Amino acid sequence: MKKALITGATRGIGRVIAEELGKDHHVIAGASRDAAGVVDKLPSAEPFEVDLRDPAAIREATRGIEELDVLVLNAGVLHKGPFEELDDDIWRETLDLNVLAPVILTRELLPALRRSNGLIIAINSGAGFHGVPEHSAYCASKFALKGFTDTLALEEKGRVRVTSIHPGRTDTDMLAGPQFGDRPKMDATNVARAVRLAVDAGPGATVEFLRVAPSGLA
Repeated sequence: MKKALITGATRGIGRVIAEELGKDHHVIAGASRDAAGVVDKLPSAEPFEVDLRDPAAIREATRGIEELDVLVLNAGVLHKGPFEELDDDIWRETLDLNVLAPVILTRELLPALRRSNGLIIAINSGAGFHGVPEHSAYCASKFALKGFTDTLALEEKGRVRVTSIHPGRTDTDMLAGPQFGDRPKMDATNVARAVRLAVDAGPGATVEFLRVAPSGLA
């Protein structure tokens, strides 16, 4: 059975991706804690509990992973507010979780992915293309993630496939609350279907980029 490691697998988009890939993959469910909640509900799964803000902890947690077919870089954080109100700690946490953690995970797991001619899927955002008011840290991190994955795709061509998925507004707790307005949101299952499309395209083809947005019809 193929193996897929999914960060942020216990809630939101990551949880639904874990459920989708769990149909035919052994899922390594990434979480800072309480991964059992999703692991126990999947046919074949194990926890990957690590603080993604701690580079040393990431390196230790990945040390025993010798086989991997799919790496889904999903975990992230969004702090909304005017630029002048986002302090150093908020910027540091945003960049640590949204950029540095994916970079370190990819570096550590690249040998295993190369052995399987595997696939890296980055769950980016529409905010990886354009600025959004009161999202300066988030947008900066998603622009950086896009730059990283775009370059990685070129460097790893012929060895590891790289897909960048940019969901629009999605109905998860990240965008919960009146501060995010009432514009249409799509269900997280739509993002999971995009991930499935990328997984099923290989190994002879790569879905390089997917933009998934609410249709407004639901």
